[in-house]
Amino acid sequence: MRNLIKFCLSLFDYLTEKKVINQLKRVFLNKKTISLIDIGAHKGEYISSIIKNFNISKAYCFEPNPKVFKILNNKISLNKKIELLNYGASNNSGNILFNENIESSSSSINELNKNSNYYKKKFFLLNFLGSDDVTKKIEIKVITLSDFIVENNINKIDLLKIDTEGHEFQVLSGLKDKMYMIHLIHFEHHFDDMIIKDYKLTDIHNLLEKKGFKKYFKIKMKFRKSFEYLYINKNYIS
Repeated sequence: MRNLIKFCLSLFDYLTEKKVINQLKRVFLNKKTISLIDIGAHKGEYISSIIKNFNISKAYCFEPNPKVFKILNNKISLNKKIELLNYGASNNSGNILFNENIESSSSSINELNKNSNYYKKKFFLLNFLGSDDVTKKIEIKVITLSDFIVENNINKIDLLKIDTEGHEFQVLSGLKDKMYMIHLIHFEHHFDDMIIKDYKLTDIHNLLEKKGFKKYFKIKMKFRKSFEYLYINKNYIS
């Protein structure tokens, strides 16, 4: 049952991703190569799709979950243009607790709302017999993207993708005065109440708008109360 559900969700995600990739191709039509930062790289689904469709000059992939990172490393490690990082991004640097969930793509720094109807439906199906712990807490390292950019002497980033299950606002806030370096930001936002977060989409929108970004594209994910968003930097100088 669990594997069937995961397969169906992966299929729907693939179809959504194809539409997003087509939009990225429009933005980067005249670019020979692109650079990117992938926050929440998971098992390499996103970066693998990018590799198939674009020439990469440099990519940094963040994945804080140790178990998932091993899979990512086995899949991507031979590509010298891609640097894999076994930590996360937030609005402060340091060590924090991470919720490693039974469904790895739902793992997050943020807590799960166990009173949520969406939570009850999803994890009832994924953990039908109740034989596994839904969440295990582990300690991870996080860094602000502002610090990361300075430490790695990064001048510009064509694409920043963020999929952190309810921690997107904190990741963006961690860019601080370096947001102008980003050409396009791609992030996912959940409108369901399964993940506890202290911000709304309007907070992200207002932050990005204040920094010179405008909404370029959005698409709803099938059978979920989640959307994918692209925001483009109006003042970006290539």
